[in-house]
Amino acid sequence: MKKKYTSMFALLLTGSLILAACGEGDDNGNDGNNAGGNNNAEENEANDNGGGDDNAAADTDVGNLQLGTGSTGGTYYPLGQEMATVINNNIEVDGFDLSAVSSGASVDNIISIFQGEMDLGMSVHLPALDSLTGDGDFEGVEVDNFGFMGHIYPEVMQIVTGADSGIESIGDLKDKSVAIGPPGSGTQAAAKLVLEAYGLEDGDYDAYEEGFGDAAGRIQDGNLDASFGLLGLPAGSIEELSISRDIRLLPISDEGLDYIEENSGYEALNIPADSYDFMDEDVQAITAYAILVGSTDTIDEELGYEITKALFEHSGDISHPQGDHLTKENALNGSNGLPIHPGAERYFEEEGITE
Repeated sequence: MKKKYTSMFALLLTGSLILAACGEGDDNGNDGNNAGGNNNAEENEANDNGGGDDNAAADTDVGNLQLGTGSTGGTYYPLGQEMATVINNNIEVDGFDLSAVSSGASVDNIISIFQGEMDLGMSVHLPALDSLTGDGDFEGVEVDNFGFMGHIYPEVMQIVTGADSGIESIGDLKDKSVAIGPPGSGTQAAAKLVLEAYGLEDGDYDAYEEGFGDAAGRIQDGNLDASFGLLGLPAGSIEELSISRDIRLLPISDEGLDYIEENSGYEALNIPADSYDFMDEDVQAITAYAILVGSTDTIDEELGYEITKALFEHSGDISHPQGDHLTKENALNGSNGLPIHPGAERYFEEEGITE
C-alpha cells in the first residue's frame, strides 16, 4: 500500500491565493524571483492574433518561460541553470527565453505548472505520479496539465550528520534538530517516509524545513544535528561541507528499507565507499529519478519538440556532473505511468527512443 502524507497541495495553493489577493500572485513564494510565469498565457494569446492556431506557442516571440528548479544549495538549481542555458543557446524558436528559477522543488514545481505560474519543472518522478491520482502531497487534487519531457539524473537520499555528533543511526534522530527539506520538495516527502520507517513522526524531532544549502551551514556551525538531501551522487554541497567539518552518512537499515519499499516507489541503492573522500564503507540508501516535466497548457507540441530536441541534442554542453546522465539512452527513465508531453513524444519517436 502507498502511504499518504498530509497534503502540501492545499497549503501551497492557499498561500498562493493569499498572495494573489495582495497583488503579489507572480511571486510564487520562491525567493521573489519567479515573476512573469503568469504572463506566459497572456503573451502567447497576444501572439495568436485571434487566429486560434494550435502552434501559437512556437510562433515568433513566445514570451519568457519559467523552469522551476529547487533550493540554491541543492542539485536542481545549478543543474537547471545550465539546462536553461543549453536550451536557450540551441533552440530554433525566435523570441524564446527560458529562465531557471529557485523554488520549493518537486511538488512546488508541479503545483506552479498546474496554476500556470511555471512552464517547466524539475521533479522526483514519484511526486509526479502522485499528482495524477491526487495522492501524497496532492491528496484530493488531480493534476492533468503536464507531460514528461525526459529523465535528468538518478537522485539519492543522503543523510548527513557530524562525525562527532554521537548519532549512529536514523533512530537516534529522536529529539534532534533535523533539516528535512523545503515544504513541497521531494526531499521532505522522502525524509518523512524514512523517519516514519524508524517510528519517528512529526514532533518527535525538531524539523527544519530548508534545503541542503542552508542546512549545511548549520551543520558546519554545530547548530543542526542532521540533514536529509535528495541529491545527485556525488553532491558538490556535501563535498564542500566535508572540507570544513568531519561528517558521515547515516545508512538505512534493512528493516527501514522494507518499510520504505512497501509504502513508496523508492528503491534501494548502495552509495559506494569511493563516492566521497570521507567514506570508508558503502552506505545503504534509497533512490528515485529526477525528471523534467512541461505544461501542456503553455507549451504546445511544436514548442515541446524544440525544447526536448535542444536539450538532448546538446546535453554534452552541461558541465554539472549530473548532466552526464542526461542522455538519449536514459531519456525515458522515470516515465513509467506518466503522460508523455506530445512534443517530447514526437522527438523520442523521431530518435527511435523507446522503453
